[in-house]
Amino acid sequence: MKIIIVGCGKVGYTLVEQLSAEGHNIIAIDENMEKLTAVTNNFDVIGIEGNGVSYEILKEADIKGTDLLIAVTGSDEHNLLCCMIAKKAGNCKTIARVRNPIYHNDVEYLKNEFGLAMIINPESALAQEMSQIVRFPFAQKIDSFANGHINLVHFRVDTDSVLVGRSLQDIRLSLKSQMLVCLVNRDGEVTIPRGEFVIQAGDVLGVVAERAKVNTYFKQLAISTTRAKDVIILGGGKTSYYLAKILLKNGQNVKIIEIDRERCEELCERLPKATIIHGDATDHNLLLQEGLEDADVVVSMTNLDEENILLSMFCQSNSNAKTITKVNRVNFSGILDQLSLDSVLYPRLITADYITKFVRSASNSLNNDVENFYKLAEGQAEALEFSVKDDSLVTGTALQQLRIRKNTLICCIYRDGQVIIPSGQDCIMPGDTVVIILKDYKINNLDEILER
Repeated sequence: MKIIIVGCGKVGYTLVEQLSAEGHNIIAIDENMEKLTAVTNNFDVIGIEGNGVSYEILKEADIKGTDLLIAVTGSDEHNLLCCMIAKKAGNCKTIARVRNPIYHNDVEYLKNEFGLAMIINPESALAQEMSQIVRFPFAQKIDSFANGHINLVHFRVDTDSVLVGRSLQDIRLSLKSQMLVCLVNRDGEVTIPRGEFVIQAGDVLGVVAERAKVNTYFKQLAISTTRAKDVIILGGGKTSYYLAKILLKNGQNVKIIEIDRERCEELCERLPKATIIHGDATDHNLLLQEGLEDADVVVSMTNLDEENILLSMFCQSNSNAKTITKVNRVNFSGILDQLSLDSVLYPRLITADYITKFVRSASNSLNNDVENFYKLAEGQAEALEFSVKDDSLVTGTALQQLRIRKNTLICCIYRDGQVIIPSGQDCIMPGDTVVIILKDYKINNLDEILER
């Protein structure tokens, strides 16, 4: 696809990186030459200095020959206007980043009125991801497939876990559960494991299971699945507001600590059921006074990455609370892996992944059957969902007889409302939903998992 990206900030840069790697023809537009140069120096893309709202600039970028325009500047109104002009000038699909909460309830109206293919609110998307983790406190991250019926749950193996020192084959036989370890991240190295793989303490496992039975399976592993009741949020920004709304709706107790008094008063009006504390979240005595030791989950969301990291480390040292840490700079990831923080979320990656997922579906053709996908372990692997066609080459043959490519795992089948963790004797049938994990190569069609 030919794609124009307007805005080369953190999200724009990440989008250029991801979409150019997927083979799309990218043109980047930004008024800031320094940001534009950072993009064009690092990736094989065309850069145009200028305002993306300008028809002349869009014409220079060949808007009439463009398939998709993505507007991710710092201004919501700028993004919406840019998409509207692009739609009129080039009749291409458009995506706008819209962050202001005042537009949150107007998303469908704006999409329809402006003819947008998608509106992404990064803070709302991040809050949704966080709420999933709060729901399953033992998880670092959760991905969903088959309209939510299948979960891919990522969690770290503790030193005292019953899994340590055991092979995957042994675990599956002894537990006799419909759960499959399909991914292992050990010291930053990702493996799609086979049955003889032995688990070590510190491994981060990706486990596929039926959503309704996730808690049951983790109880078998002697992992606490107690629902989080008391949540402390450090920082009262937009994401904190969206997250608090979700948690309060779910019946959880929410306490927000925010240093800005005016913002505290605003949050009190908008979130009457939450407890809003005016204070400095970096004040350790304040955290202890406000119930840190009894909290189930602590979410660190101040404006500084360093603060968030140190706050989560302090909370881990002084409570049994699950910690969720917001980090804006992706280049911290290698260091953070060594700190064993519970869950670290990168807003720009979540936003970029949402958009990249849409781009893959928008480029759907006879050769692209991907229904859903997630980048795993910072892009080292992918989980893809396919709806199986009648003429697929993988149907009607036992999985053990298929010549499947290396570093590929068929980890789940969804058929007629039933979740199947397949064995070698199972067959894929037309109409099934199939989830595949793979690394070291990319596919657009289910048949491409077969060796040629």
